[in-house]
Amino acid sequence: MSLKSKIDADIKAAMLAKDKVKLLALRDVKKVILLEETAAGKSGELTEADEMRILQKAVKQRKDSAEIYKQQNRPDLLEKEEAEIAVIEKYLPEAMSEDDLKKALEEVIAKVGATSPSDMGKVMGIATKTLAGKADGRAISAMVKSLLAN
Repeated sequence: MSLKSKIDADIKAAMLAKDKVKLLALRDVKKVILLEETAAGKSGELTEADEMRILQKAVKQRKDSAEIYKQQNRPDLLEKEEAEIAVIEKYLPEAMSEDDLKKALEEVIAKVGATSPSDMGKVMGIATKTLAGKADGRAISAMVKSLLAN
């Protein structure tokens, strides 16, 4: 079952359950998927990687908004964003643990032959493609920096 089909089914379920938060979050994700499918130069079909990228972007946007609401002392809006994050994250694969991330990055570093922080670009290029959907870009970057600094 494609992500779009899953979201359509869950939108119907949220409507029946009158779950406004879930409905709002899923409708927003569906809108982004439809826009991506109909974008110029697209075939109309999204790959699984495209779907994961869309979901990750939606979560990141909400986390950024939540951080702003936290700084501005707006608990009402912060709570809404956090609830939407929880809904969208259910569609993402489980994030890698720190140990698994470290192990995967050590393999990439060995494969590329990186030895110093100046090689970070080479490592990040391969690591972000390899670990797409499994780890956050900030976490990957921070871990690569620490591994190359040693």
